[in-house]
Amino acid sequence: MSRVYPFDDAATARAVIDEDGTLAEWNEGARRLLGHPAEEVVGRPAARLLAGDPPSAPAGSRWDGTLELRHRDGRTLPVWLVAHHRAAEDERAGRWLVFSPVPGAPAAPDDPLAAAALTQSPCAIAVYDEELRLRRVNEAMAEVIGLPEERVRGLRITEIGGKPQSEELERNMLQVLATGRPLDVQTYMRTGGEELAHAWLARMAPVTDASGRVLGVSLAAHDITENYLARERLQLVNEASVRIGTTLDVTRTAQELADVCVPALADFVTVDLLDPPENGADLPTRLTAPVTLRRIAHQSVLPGVPEAVLKPGHSESYPPSSPQADSLTAGHTIVARVAAGEMAPWLNWHALRGERVREFGVHSSMAVPIQARGTTLGVAVLTRHRRPDPFGPDDMLLAEEITARAAVCIDNARRYSRERETALALQRSLLPRTLPHTAALQAASRYLPAARAGVGGDWFDVIPLSGLRVAMVVGDVVGHGVQASATMGRLRTAVRTLADIDLAPDELLTHLDDLVVRLSEELGGEGSPGELGATCLYAVYDPVSRHCTMARAGHPPPVVLRPGHRLHEVDLPAGPPLGLGGLPFESTEIELPEGTVLAMFTDGLITSQNGDPDAGRRLLHEALAAYSDSLDETCDRILHALLPSGGAADDVALLLARTQGLPPSRVATWDIPADPALVAPIRKQVVDRLEVWDLTMAAFTAELVVSELVTNAIRYGARPIRLRLIHDTTRLICEVSDTSHTAPHLRRAKTWDEGGRGLLLVAQLTERWGTRHTGEGKTIWAELSLFPEDAV
Repeated sequence: MSRVYPFDDAATARAVIDEDGTLAEWNEGARRLLGHPAEEVVGRPAARLLAGDPPSAPAGSRWDGTLELRHRDGRTLPVWLVAHHRAAEDERAGRWLVFSPVPGAPAAPDDPLAAAALTQSPCAIAVYDEELRLRRVNEAMAEVIGLPEERVRGLRITEIGGKPQSEELERNMLQVLATGRPLDVQTYMRTGGEELAHAWLARMAPVTDASGRVLGVSLAAHDITENYLARERLQLVNEASVRIGTTLDVTRTAQELADVCVPALADFVTVDLLDPPENGADLPTRLTAPVTLRRIAHQSVLPGVPEAVLKPGHSESYPPSSPQADSLTAGHTIVARVAAGEMAPWLNWHALRGERVREFGVHSSMAVPIQARGTTLGVAVLTRHRRPDPFGPDDMLLAEEITARAAVCIDNARRYSRERETALALQRSLLPRTLPHTAALQAASRYLPAARAGVGGDWFDVIPLSGLRVAMVVGDVVGHGVQASATMGRLRTAVRTLADIDLAPDELLTHLDDLVVRLSEELGGEGSPGELGATCLYAVYDPVSRHCTMARAGHPPPVVLRPGHRLHEVDLPAGPPLGLGGLPFESTEIELPEGTVLAMFTDGLITSQNGDPDAGRRLLHEALAAYSDSLDETCDRILHALLPSGGAADDVALLLARTQGLPPSRVATWDIPADPALVAPIRKQVVDRLEVWDLTMAAFTAELVVSELVTNAIRYGARPIRLRLIHDTTRLICEVSDTSHTAPHLRRAKTWDEGGRGLLLVAQLTERWGTRHTGEGKTIWAELSLFPEDAV
């Protein structure tokens, strides 16, 4: 026990008895009282000092009474004792502190200190002398202490109270004694004369004689429990508003509700919620028993939450008479006490819960519906077993206030989760499920929604084009949620449409910019454009020339890993973000040797590490430089290196592509003279080339297609005219280019027309055909399947 005052304590007999009954301490006052020196009794059973029957086991933490004790000279003395139990703390076991005043120091009836005790305060008052030993208490203070004055006179406050708060009060009294200045101290404790703890204001003042000399300390105790609890309730409500709802996660929010209530309001708290309907409908407005609930969170003052019968994540059906079902069906808080039998039907029905109630001494329960915006979400059940006081009206109001705040946060989290799931489903339906297999490149991709902000508008795509070329696109719509996902879907569709007409990257971004401007105007309404914006990176790779043309609109530039692990960021003009309107975009063409890896990504990938894009780029370069042969493994390595364990702050799209080149032996080119009479020799050369390629089965069809396309170019195009054949593993591609920008169109010839059937014939004989415009003119192309069943 702490020694806080400097005076001789031999006026009090003091002993410390361990839980096993062994005397651990024995002071000089105890020797004066019973004559035994410390060395004769310390370490021996305390029961050897008893002359009569031992007392019955104390029911609480304090015991007082008179015992017959053995004096060293053989006499038997009746001694009044007060004992305080100290629970085990740190590495020290529990023990009993036993005190008794040593006879010879009672206060005289005419003592001026006794007069002060009766006249200086109208409330509970005690007066201590200059050695801080009790000299007098009035009736109100004796009632607070729970012991008569004649029993405790001469004891210190620590010996009367026996609690840690008593030691703090004695330190404050010593300060008053030393300084001569009054002091007010607030404490919360259960005194010996009360069943429940109260809040006290202890007003300490020096007691002086006529000359001003300090004779002792007067202590007046004021019960301020009502004000104290009001402040505690207000503080708890304020704390709840800060601690509950820190995230938009239902489980985390429910756990925060349980954490706030324990131990401030309850010893054990469970939070059970209704499962949302599978069809996405709203929760029912009225409930009937039995009610099926899912345990979301719980908390206890005991480690490991041993009171819990149900684990988080598990469901249980609660019948009528259970606190959960009764509270939910009634729509208001229900308080039940075990002693009153109010929980008997429920505990008899659920035997395991009945065992837990008896095991832990649960005596009071309070079920509070979790309701927000007119919808019942679940129920919070608060239980007390360590705190002796049952739930009262003030506790019910406080629990309802905290639960109401938590209910709004839980409802917000549920709405967010539902919207996020909807947006994620929309996002996944709009993104490509698989990437196409092409002769130009191999590709792998990853998409991850933001951990907290939710699904955004990031997207990627790989689009096969004519002439074995492939377009790659990565984009990012500003914002998150369903609106961003829907906008992403519209932009992805627009890119595919624009790519299908073979626009150059800078032209495609210009058209896409116009679309974003129009969409922004639609969202904003008349006269007030919305705040829609996006970034985009678009690239077209040609495996024949091994050149890649790309342009970007405010998007991070791609990173290129050339064979031999030569890595660099492409020097590509940034361009304005989409949605500003009227600003130009620039294309850049670079050569990509076969086996080059091209990395395209959204900014969420490189800003997830502390928001520093430069640090993110360095990590990206390091992860990409470790590329071996697998694009999928490299994608995973990049995400692992750049994204924090808790998930990305923004959604992330990543597209890796490894280029493949077409051997020159698979490409044949002819310059076509502008003379229809010379088409026949060209057809013969085409047939010869097909024989070299071992494609004689396709010779007849290819000869017809070449004849029609070349003849059409000679008649309606402009010189120079060029024919190119490209042999893919599954397709034969015929291309005829000229310098005219006039595109042909398919028309239906009448019966008596001599011409007009050429393109119709091409369309019937080929898998697909089309026109693409170039800087020099146009190219008419047609694809023939080398395996007829593939064209079906």
